[in-house]
Amino acid sequence: MLNVNHRRPATGEYNPYYDKYISLVPDEDVLAVLRSQLESTLATLGGIDDEQANTGYAPGKWSIKELVGHVIDGERVFAYRALRFARGDQTPLNGFEQDDFVVGGNFNALRLSDLAEEFEHVRKATLSLFGHLSEEAWQRSGVASDSLVSVRALAYIMAGHEAHHMRILRERYLNASTAANV
Repeated sequence: MLNVNHRRPATGEYNPYYDKYISLVPDEDVLAVLRSQLESTLATLGGIDDEQANTGYAPGKWSIKELVGHVIDGERVFAYRALRFARGDQTPLNGFEQDDFVVGGNFNALRLSDLAEEFEHVRKATLSLFGHLSEEAWQRSGVASDSLVSVRALAYIMAGHEAHHMRILRERYLNASTAANV
């Protein structure tokens, strides 16, 4: 890995919508955060059985499997954007409709352990991508979903997106099932 200073992105480096994710990332090397999330997320998912993983915390909400699939898909999309912009590609990239991705992902047909393994592979690929970027590549930016976004901001968005959904998983899904079993 290159020794690059992975500073928090400035507010002008991303759409303000993503503040809700970036604000969840601690003030430390974002690659260290991404690595630690991998361990904690796998540990959390390892404690959930497939029956529980097929349920949402309320009617009309995604199941745990769908939530995990969404995190995986989001990471892939954000990493693809980062790759394109890091390599200097200035082609504007479209957004994606998360609900269509969840429906098309058919995540409830999969085992949660398979989704956890997929998350592990995707996160390791993300870490490899970001770990080999030069300082110059981290500073590059492009347009995605009609907004300017830097490569650095995309790394923070990924970390914050995962943190956001894992917090929801722990607070709304796991606490709800624990309370129901008491």
